[in-house]
Amino acid sequence: MVAMAVSWTWLLGAAPLICLAFWHAADVWYRVIFYLKHSSEKGARRRLPPGHMGLPFLGETLSLLWYFKHARRPDDFIGAKRRAYGGEKVGMYRTHLFGSPTVVACMPATNKFIFQSDSDTFGIHWPVPELVGLKSVVNVEGGNHTRVRGVILGAINRPSALRTIASAVQPGIVAALNSWADRGTIVVSDEAKKVTFANICRMFISMEPSPLTVKMDQWFTSLVAGLRAFPLDFPGTACHGARKCRRKLNAVFREELEARKMTTKKYDDVMSGFMELEDEQGKKLSDDEVVDNIVSVVVAGYESTASAIMWATYHLAKCPDVLANLRMENVAMSESKGGSSFITHDDIPKMKYTAKVVEETIRMANIAPMTHRVAKRDVEYGGYTIPKGWQVLVLVRSLHTDPNYYVDPLTFNPDRWDEPVKPGTYQVFGGGNRICPGNMLARLQLTIMLHHLTIGYEWELLNPDAEINYLPHPKPVDGATMVFRKRATK
Repeated sequence: MVAMAVSWTWLLGAAPLICLAFWHAADVWYRVIFYLKHSSEKGARRRLPPGHMGLPFLGETLSLLWYFKHARRPDDFIGAKRRAYGGEKVGMYRTHLFGSPTVVACMPATNKFIFQSDSDTFGIHWPVPELVGLKSVVNVEGGNHTRVRGVILGAINRPSALRTIASAVQPGIVAALNSWADRGTIVVSDEAKKVTFANICRMFISMEPSPLTVKMDQWFTSLVAGLRAFPLDFPGTACHGARKCRRKLNAVFREELEARKMTTKKYDDVMSGFMELEDEQGKKLSDDEVVDNIVSVVVAGYESTASAIMWATYHLAKCPDVLANLRMENVAMSESKGGSSFITHDDIPKMKYTAKVVEETIRMANIAPMTHRVAKRDVEYGGYTIPKGWQVLVLVRSLHTDPNYYVDPLTFNPDRWDEPVKPGTYQVFGGGNRICPGNMLARLQLTIMLHHLTIGYEWELLNPDAEINYLPHPKPVDGATMVFRKRATK
C-alpha cells in the first residue's frame, strides 16, 4: 500500500511537469534549430517573432479552430497573442498551423510588406494546394500568373465587360427574387448561392442551370470547406471530402474542354479565354492549366459574392434606418429611369449611399479572413526573422475588426465611409499584384442585388440572434433564415 501511494504521488507530481515539457517541446525545438542555423553569423543576433509553436505536430491549429468554430470569437485568437506576447509594433507572431511552422501577420504595415514583396521573397502556400489547382492563377507565379490574370481582368473587370455583365445578370436576379417572395420563407445563404452560381456559370463557362450545375454547386461547397481545413486526408475529414469533390469537378470541366475542342462554336466566356491564351512563343495553356484555372475562378467568383449578399440582407434586416436610406436612393434611381427596375453600370457611380453599404458589408463579412504565403528565403522585418520555408498567414480579418482602426468595428455603419479609412486597414481583397481580380465584379453584383431587393421587397430574420459560424466562411448557423415578401407600394 505504501509503495502504491508513493507511486501515485510521483505520478501525480510528475504529470504536470510532463505536460509542461510536452507543451514546450516543439517551441524549444524550432528555436534551437533557428539559433543553430544562425549562430555563426556576425552582427546583430537574429530573433524569431514572439509567440509559441504549440503542441508537437498539431501546433496551435486546434486553438485557432476553437476560437473560430467553437468559441465563435475569431478575433480572440490574435487577441490572446497580443495579451501574452505583445508585439503590437510589428504585428506578427510565430506559431504552427495547418501542419507548418507559421508566422501570423496582423497589422497594416506588416500585411502590406508581405503582399507587396516580390515572388522571390514570398511565394504562395495553401495547406492543400491541389484543392485550388497546382497550375491555377492562385498558385502560379511570375509570367504565368501575369498572363492568366490578364485573361480574368479582361473578362470581368474592364468597364466594357462590367457593362455587359450588369445587363446579363439582372433578369436572373429578378426571377430569383420573385421566386423567393413566392415561397415566403427562405434560407438566404442557400438562395444567394443558387442565383450567384447560376450567373457565374453563364459568365465563366456558358452553362445554364441544370441537374448537373446543382451537383456542381454541392461539390464546390465541399471543396471550399476543405480549403482551410487541417490537411489530413482520410475518410470523414473535410480535406478528404474536398479532394473527392475536386476530382468530380475536374472530370466535368475536362469533358467540357474536350467538347469545345470538337466544335466550331465560339464561346464568349472566361473558359474560352483560357483555352485561347498564348504565351510569347505562341504556346497555349495545357488542359490541366485550363481546368485548374476555371475551377479556381469559379470558386473565387461565386462563394464570396453569395456570402456578401447574405450578409447584406442580414445586416439590413437589423438596421431599419440604413435600409430606409438605401431604399430611398434606389427608388429614386428607378424613378429617374422612368420606373425601370434595371440599372446599368453607368448608373452605379451615382448611387453614393449604396456604395457605402457595399463597402461596409464587405468589411464586416470578412469573406476571406486569411491568405497564405511562404517565405522563400530568410526575411528580415521589424527586427525579427521570418525563416525560409515557414508559412506566412496574413490575417486580414484582424484589421477590419480592430477598434484602433474602426470605431465600434462590429457595428454595421455605412456612414463610416464618409471619411477615408486609415491607410492599409482595408484589405478585404488582399493586396499587391495578387489583389483579387474579381473585386469589381463582386461589388457590381452586390450593388445590383441591393437595388432590386430594396425597390421591390421586404424581409425579416426569423432568428436575429442566431450564432455565427466563422469557417470556412462566416455565416449564421441557420443560414440567415427569413420571411421574404414583395414590398407593399402605395
